[in-house]
Amino acid sequence: MLIETLQLLYQQGWLTSIFKGSVVTILLGLLGMLLGILVAVPLAITRWRRIPFLSQGVDAFTGVIRSVPGLLVIYLLFFGSVEMVDRVGEFFGFRDGLRSAYSFIMGTISIGAISAAYSIEVLRGALQAIVPGVIEAARALGFTRLTTYRRVIAPLMFRYALGGLNNVWQMTIKDTSLVSVVGLQELMRVSAIAAGITHSPLLFYMIAGFVFLFITWSSQRVFNVLERSLNRGFRR
Repeated sequence: MLIETLQLLYQQGWLTSIFKGSVVTILLGLLGMLLGILVAVPLAITRWRRIPFLSQGVDAFTGVIRSVPGLLVIYLLFFGSVEMVDRVGEFFGFRDGLRSAYSFIMGTISIGAISAAYSIEVLRGALQAIVPGVIEAARALGFTRLTTYRRVIAPLMFRYALGGLNNVWQMTIKDTSLVSVVGLQELMRVSAIAAGITHSPLLFYMIAGFVFLFITWSSQRVFNVLERSLNRGFRR
C-alpha cells in the first residue's frame, strides 16, 4: 500500500503538482493580504476620523463584503469583469496574455477585497485603542500631522492590531481555496483534479489539509516573533 502511494505521488508527478499549487496558494494569500492592508489602512483612518460621507462609504463597503459569502464576492468580481477585461486586452493587443493571467489577477483582487473588509475593522479598533494623550503629547512636542501618523499612530496601530491581523491572515490563506472555482491551479484545485483522476480523494485531500496546517502553523510562529518584537519595551 505504501509503495503504491509513493509511486502514485512520485512517478505520476502529483507531488510536484501539489508543490506548485501550494506555491500559488501562498502567493495568492500574501498578495491578497498585502493588497487588503494597503487598502485598509487609509480606509480605517477615514472611519476613525469620521470624515463625513467617506466614512459612511467605508462602513457600507465593509458591511456588504462581510455580510455575503466569500465565494459570492469571487463570482461577482470574476464574472462581472471578464467581458470588460477581454475588450481592454483586445484593444491593446494582449488579449491572450491577459486571459492566461486573468484568474490569478482577479483571484488576488477578490481575496484582497475580502481581506480589506476585515482588516479595516481590525485597524479601526486598534486606532480607537490608542490613548488620546499620546497624540496630544506628540502635538505638544511640535510634531506635524504627517510625523505624528508616521512615528506615533502607525506603530501603535499595528501593535494593537497584530492579533486581529493574524486572524485575518489565517482566514485569508484558507479563503484562497475558494478561488479554485474560477480554474486557478492552486492547492485545492490541484488536489481535486488529482483525486478525480486517481480515484484517491482521501489521500490527496489529507495532503492538502496537512499543507494548509503547515502554512498556518508556520504563519503563527512568524506572528509570535513579530508580537515579541513589537511588545519590546512595553510593560505587559
